Amino acid sequence: MKPIGRVPFWLPLALAVLGISTGVSGQTPFVYGAMCDASAAVALDANHFAVANDEKNTLMIYRRGKRSPVSAVDLSSFLVTKKDKESDLEGAASIDGRTFWISSHGRNSSAERQERRLRLFATDVVNRSSGPTVVAVGRPYLRLLDDLVAAPGLSVFKLRDAAAKAPEENGGLNIEGLAATNDRKLLIGFRNPIPDQKALVVPLENPQEVIEGKVARFGAAIQLNLANRGIRSIERIGSSYLIVAGPAADIGSFSLYRWSGDAAQSPVVLDNADFKGLRPEAMFAIPGSNKVQFLSDDGQRLIGGVECKRLDKSKQSFRSLIVDLP
Repeated sequence: MKPIGRVPFWLPLALAVLGISTGVSGQTPFVYGAMCDASAAVALDANHFAVANDEKNTLMIYRRGKRSPVSAVDLSSFLVTKKDKESDLEGAASIDGRTFWISSHGRNSSAERQERRLRLFATDVVNRSSGPTVVAVGRPYLRLLDDLVAAPGLSVFKLRDAAAKAPEENGGLNIEGLAATNDRKLLIGFRNPIPDQKALVVPLENPQEVIEGKVARFGAAIQLNLANRGIRSIERIGSSYLIVAGPAADIGSFSLYRWSGDAAQSPVVLDNADFKGLRPEAMFAIPGSNKVQFLSDDGQRLIGGVECKRLDKSKQSFRSLIVDLP
């Protein structure tokens, strides 16, 4: 993969000193309601964003700074799933205003194959008098896992074996990251497996063709040293990437990295990043600003001694932090 571009000289300092140290450590998280498991998100405009929940097939639309969602988009019919059966949506990335969403493509915790988790699809933004929302476009692609397993260039990673395991099992398969490149491709980031203790990234060469029903094509896989952790979120910010690294299973630490996009260059950990108990699994750049918004997957967070995702919807919530970049 070609380098995405020279990293701005100010970015590491901005994140480590101004952005993260004062932004993340010094902030009180804002709390959004009506869901817990914020697993993927994308900006719709300067004030609104859409959030996927890995426990539902409904995208929630929020206005920044307002606790309750302003609207919701149920994708169950489009994704060909039952309304109460989630597709485990985990990543999102926008190319020219079109957002691509990806599910985990992993089995459930009992290592049972579930076809509804095999989804790659797209949405477009629609502006209405009540604010922006999204509509599904093209059709969901159901064969991405088959394409990954069959790709000759990926055979060394034994994805067929990984796909037969539970997603958090050692060597299991679990996709959680999706990012756009500057040449209109996508990077698929794996939470698991972590071959040779390095996070796996697979470029998807033809995302637009895929949602039109054509077979997926992949570029050369990239392995990134994230201290034996996988990718929980990846986002292109300017000419480089931010990566949230986290454990393949539930126990472990999260760190923020900057990566140039050049396969030959290692990501750089931002030492001062402190998410203070958050589980950041989604992030996006806020349009028209120098800010990045992080969302926490709070499904297992205890609220009144009860896991958030087990509470009534009216009591569910997730936390969010905004990082300022100069």
